[in-house]
Amino acid sequence: MNIGEAASASGVSAKMIRHYEETGLIPKVGRTDAGYRVYGERDVHLLRFIRQARQLGFSMTQVSDLIGLWLDQSRSSRKVKQLAQTHIGELEQRIRELQTMKGTLERLVQDCHGDNRPDCPILDALGAEPGCCAHTESQP
Repeated sequence: MNIGEAASASGVSAKMIRHYEETGLIPKVGRTDAGYRVYGERDVHLLRFIRQARQLGFSMTQVSDLIGLWLDQSRSSRKVKQLAQTHIGELEQRIRELQTMKGTLERLVQDCHGDNRPDCPILDALGAEPGCCAHTESQP
């Protein structure tokens, strides 16, 4: 199948397939005499694997590690679990950071009158010196 068909079958855009190939995440596939890429079911399966891993928020490095583990039939599941647990910790940290951002924005929105006056605490906070408005960056 050509790259468009592989993209449709895997749910990964043709542009991303090319990118994955250029970066070495997936092996280069064979080409026709005319230079078109030719993908097989195994390639599509690998692309689906990558799509699923990316949807779970794994970084490209982690995806590469997961592919290596997936292809290694002598792997221990302990390594896979450890990688997933590390990723959960990273996600928890990002969630805390997003909650802090949300809380800060909620306080700023609450302090903003939202009327015809030009003063705006949201813009003031965005333009403030780093560290000067620590109260707006506290945990909710």
